[in-house]
Amino acid sequence: MNIVTTPESVLGIALDAMSRTPDERLRTVMSALTRHLHKFVREVSLSEEEFERALQFIVQIGQATNASKNEVVLAADLLGVSTLVALLNNQDPQGESPAALLGPFWRANAPHCDTGESIARSDTEGAALSVRGVVRDAQGRPLAGATVDAWQASPVGLYENQDPQQCDMNLRGRFQTDSEGRFHFRTVRPAGYPVPTDGPCGELLHAQLRHPNRPAHIHFMVSKPGHKVLVTQVFADDDQNLESDPVFGVTRRLIGRFQPGADGAEATLEHDFVLEAGEMKFPHAPIP
Repeated sequence: MNIVTTPESVLGIALDAMSRTPDERLRTVMSALTRHLHKFVREVSLSEEEFERALQFIVQIGQATNASKNEVVLAADLLGVSTLVALLNNQDPQGESPAALLGPFWRANAPHCDTGESIARSDTEGAALSVRGVVRDAQGRPLAGATVDAWQASPVGLYENQDPQQCDMNLRGRFQTDSEGRFHFRTVRPAGYPVPTDGPCGELLHAQLRHPNRPAHIHFMVSKPGHKVLVTQVFADDDQNLESDPVFGVTRRLIGRFQPGADGAEATLEHDFVLEAGEMKFPHAPIP
């Protein structure tokens, strides 16, 4: 009889109940998840109070998700799961650009911009930065008509949806590459910033004695039909938090060269991207 008799008997009965799931992949994933969860509970001898607190945390990250932030995505980031998934699914076998986690602040449908246009639309004060690069395929051929979607925090460390002083879609823009795969836009140099700490994820960081400060970076999403969408970030090479990013997003190849301008001239960032052939499938936006 499939009747629970001991703590150890629960797992087998639960797996048997799931064994008739028609979707093979769902059956595989949920069975593995259940096995690991049961092993975890037994390994740490989870108390009833700890179990209740864990359920509260899950509820709270959902309740704390709103138009300004996605606390659920942030929780996955802080546990290193987002970076792990990005790395496992983007192994760049032919030298494609490395991927990075999407983060909780991407918004779909950023404004389309002309080559060389600035994405700083709110009289955003800060050091001027010129960003250039080339998009190529895995064979090194330039990709004309690729879309380069860029977004970043301001020099005070806030995305526009967090900051009433910034206009809608400030420091966000989409650019098309030219016939030689080149793109160029202007902006202001981003600052590092703390991930949101006003919710349950902030409480977790505090309890673990971890700082919340991400190193300065610009997000990129590069796409073209016939190629896999590249979601990545480029980090400032002089940021003090490169080795302690709270979401574990920095890999060596994602560190860019932010070249200071001479005599007050705008700084420059030159960074190329290589796309992998595949389906052009975009992620769901974490915030509206």
